[in-house]
Amino acid sequence: MREITITSHSPEQTIALGRALGRQLAGGEVIAIVGPLGSGKTHLIKGIAEGAGAADRREVNSPTFVLVNHYAGRLDLYHIDAYRLDLIAEFERLGFDDLCYPESVVLIEWADRVEPAIAATNPMRITLAHAGPRARTIRIADLPPHVKVPE
Repeated sequence: MREITITSHSPEQTIALGRALGRQLAGGEVIAIVGPLGSGKTHLIKGIAEGAGAADRREVNSPTFVLVNHYAGRLDLYHIDAYRLDLIAEFERLGFDDLCYPESVVLIEWADRVEPAIAATNPMRITLAHAGPRARTIRIADLPPHVKVPE
């Protein structure tokens, strides 16, 4: 699978990258997103949701306490925040397997916390890291063939 690294210099650039990715999603994708607090995970997801036709970015927020947000549109988008999950069993009780179907996209923040439960889905992997006060390094790995990333 393909891999690319991009530097974003602002939240708007991170959202724009997400939007470009979201436009190309066909359904059936699982996207594992990792990065420290404040690295832009939710900004990226705002763009993906908008690009996928699932939600306006202003409607998208991190489901830290509710654990799963659902946005319906061209694709059903499920946004999971695994930060508060201590056990894989808690993640499985969310109904992860039921959320993965051909017309859905499942985005998982803090995916490293639930890696054993998602590995079999062959997720696209996105890692964000701080590269300065506003800059972020975004590494996208395991890109499916139908997704092209603007450089």
